Amino acid sequence: MDPLSDMLADIRAEGASVHQAALDPPWRLAFTGDAPLTMVTAVAGHAELVLRDGTTHRLTAGSTAIVQAPFDLVDDRATLDRPIPAPPIDAVPTAAVPQGDRDVLIAGTYRPASARHQRLLRALPEALVLHEEVDDVLWLHSMRDALARTRTPGGQAMLDRILDWGLVCTLGCWFERQEADAPDWYLGALDPVTGPALEAIHRHPARPWTVEALAARAHVSRAHFAKRFTEVMARPPLRYVAERRMELASDLLADPAVGVAEAAAAVGYRDPFAFSTAFKRHRGLSPRAYRARRV
Repeated sequence: MDPLSDMLADIRAEGASVHQAALDPPWRLAFTGDAPLTMVTAVAGHAELVLRDGTTHRLTAGSTAIVQAPFDLVDDRATLDRPIPAPPIDAVPTAAVPQGDRDVLIAGTYRPASARHQRLLRALPEALVLHEEVDDVLWLHSMRDALARTRTPGGQAMLDRILDWGLVCTLGCWFERQEADAPDWYLGALDPVTGPALEAIHRHPARPWTVEALAARAHVSRAHFAKRFTEVMARPPLRYVAERRMELASDLLADPAVGVAEAAAAVGYRDPFAFSTAFKRHRGLSPRAYRARRV
């Protein structure tokens, strides 16, 4: 499992709010809730995405924005200074067939995030925009069909799954376009030496990994592997293993149903005391103190 797939593994829409709106300029929409992620796609026309600090991002037909913070959408920068109403998108009547010069948007909002979502959120900017041609946004066609059938049995489940599909597609393409500016874990997954090791670590974090064992995954010498991994990932291989285990342990400890000993075993520690020592060194808190703060 590559790091991006690992991050996305726990992101699941459940009863997500998905709406389509067709709007006649001038218009303004407000997104003010506590949603961890909102995904907005311009189907036709254009829009300006405006963050609370005044930062703007322009969306054209086919553009998808993923946003973590409250924001507004407006038809044009000039609308920002107009005293017009700013309802939420779910208060705007849906128009199935765009007419004239209307701007058409689809917005999907995830419910409040669990602790397991935080690794992905930390890897993303406050707002990112992926520009594509609207006909190339393959999941969008399925979403529009699903929106027309929301009242049929299974309609909500279909919306949830398509929203997840759109999120995976958008993030995958966006990270790919970052090239040298992409996070080290993304670049590492593409590297022929570090990639196989990252796949192994994320698929089997509890195994007693050694540098030799990870080098064998890449079919290179121990010395070459250690040097290349440190160059690409900016830390030695076993430090990355320890960090990944503690990230996973943090996710597990956020669940009151998972005991400390169970979390320790899940990340490769047979001795809960050794696990507690390692966890405190990594997080600055004992597992129980960390849990008390998060739960």
